[in-house]
Amino acid sequence: MAEKEQMKKRASDAFGEIVKRYKQQGECPEAWEALKKYVDIPVVLKGHKEGVYAVAIWRDGEKIVSGSFDNTVRVWNAETCECEKTLVGHAQGVFSVAVSPFGGGMIVSGSSDRTLWMWNFYTGECTGILKGHTDVVNAVAISPDGSRIVSASGDKTIRIWNSRTGNCHKILMGHEGNVKAVAFSPDGERIVSGSFDKTVRVWSVITGECNLVLEGHTDSVHAVAISSDGARIVSGSRDRTVRVWNAKTGACEKTLTGHTYGISGVAISPDGEKIISASWDMTVRVWDSGRGVLENKMKGHRDWLHAVAFSPDGKKFVTASDDKTIRVWNIDTGLPVTI
Repeated sequence: MAEKEQMKKRASDAFGEIVKRYKQQGECPEAWEALKKYVDIPVVLKGHKEGVYAVAIWRDGEKIVSGSFDNTVRVWNAETCECEKTLVGHAQGVFSVAVSPFGGGMIVSGSSDRTLWMWNFYTGECTGILKGHTDVVNAVAISPDGSRIVSASGDKTIRIWNSRTGNCHKILMGHEGNVKAVAFSPDGERIVSGSFDKTVRVWSVITGECNLVLEGHTDSVHAVAISSDGARIVSGSRDRTVRVWNAKTGACEKTLTGHTYGISGVAISPDGEKIISASWDMTVRVWDSGRGVLENKMKGHRDWLHAVAFSPDGKKFVTASDDKTIRVWNIDTGLPVTI
């Protein structure tokens, strides 16, 4: 029975690709509309030539931004699966992307070429290159008001940049290893980071001081997120666990287990009720954040997952993988979103 279902899925995927080509070429639009009713075609964004390491969703939920080891940033139409812009400039792989939370029109990307690039979302033009890190830029984030950019690097530092001038006005030091993840608190006053030194740290944006060190992971921390109310921090580690922390006290409130390989990405839903974890075990899991219970386990990618992000309305999320694709999922059903 399982083999029959797999064959059916492969046939559906292959047929869907054929139909998609007809649509892209402008042929038989009537046939496309009719066939869509009978064939569920998963939203799979294809075009990157190497693994996809970073993903973000634009604030209207209609565009997806990705970064790849092929040195490019791409902007996709989430409905048509078409790549609308390819942003070229980085000399090496792109490991992180971030988008303006509210009124701005900015994309920021971080690369193994040790630089951050700022891009105009609407035109695709580069508006600034930020230099200072002496090793790969693993993670970037934009403050809620858009005034600051934060970056995390293999040089063991975190840098805070002025998004208007491009100047670095603080360097945060304290981690004893490669800094792999970074996030802003909702009020923009704190920064959360995760490192190869197995710790999660909470920093003051104003003073640059480390206020909390969260210890408990037994291996490197590759992902962090903070809830929309600022009360909880979520971290994902190579130790195969996801941890939920009290952002005020630093106490670990829950440890979520089940992944069979390290965690590469985490995200918290806008309402704070769901946690998503992406893993090198090629699965993505949805957890009830309050109870710490697994609600769904999804598999569709054919290689390691590197990143995950929620849509602004919390109804969908996207995953990025070493299989060179981005997939879109329904949070309630745990199934791929279809065209």
